[in-house]
Amino acid sequence: MPTSPICLALDVPSLAAAKELAAACAPHVGMLKIGIELFVAEGPRVVTELKTLGLPIFLDLKLFDIPTTVQRAAKSVAGLGVSMVTVHASGGREMMEAAIEGAGPDVTVVAVTVLTSMTDGDMHRVGIDRPVIQQVRKLADLAKGSGAKGLVCATAELQQISGLFGHAMVYVTPGIRGDEPVSDDDQKRTMKVDEAIKAGTDWLVIGRPIRDAKNPAASAAAMNAVALAAIAKYRTPK
Repeated sequence: MPTSPICLALDVPSLAAAKELAAACAPHVGMLKIGIELFVAEGPRVVTELKTLGLPIFLDLKLFDIPTTVQRAAKSVAGLGVSMVTVHASGGREMMEAAIEGAGPDVTVVAVTVLTSMTDGDMHRVGIDRPVIQQVRKLADLAKGSGAKGLVCATAELQQISGLFGHAMVYVTPGIRGDEPVSDDDQKRTMKVDEAIKAGTDWLVIGRPIRDAKNPAASAAAMNAVALAAIAKYRTPK
């Protein structure tokens, strides 16, 4: 477990805004996440610029295409020097294997199972005739069998998934919330920091509760303190 298990989601529209937020919160987080909004707006230079802060970079592009295209994209991602990248597990075994081959040994490929914006009802509306937990388990098994080193899933499913795979996988959990309500929240399967740590997560992906706070650095520090206290309470030192 890193000094901080918080992965700060830089869900902002520009490099300037990302650098300001990241620099303010850097002492209290363990990783920076660049998503598609920021990457499309600023391109690969955003990775280069943010790496100067000395934190590992999680490039959350959710790669999903034919295997050859994904392999080449993952190779380009590896060339940027990031630590972690996402693929959609629903792209299948061949696609995930291609991503892993392209990324090489220095980039952890983590597979997205079911987006935290989806509920059981949403599954039926997109033609999947099973509840979220069953779909997450199905895709988690597929990802593990494909060689992916990590999984992205909500805390609601994490206990079951981590029970299946133990420490063989890196667990990344979005939809982490603090005590204050989040406006315009489109993530439906959310949980608090301490609940996610207890469930077994390795990385807490936190965006809006920090980004939209009056004092983002103070919010990051407070959430990190909760996370570290939960680690001390629920984890046995190795």
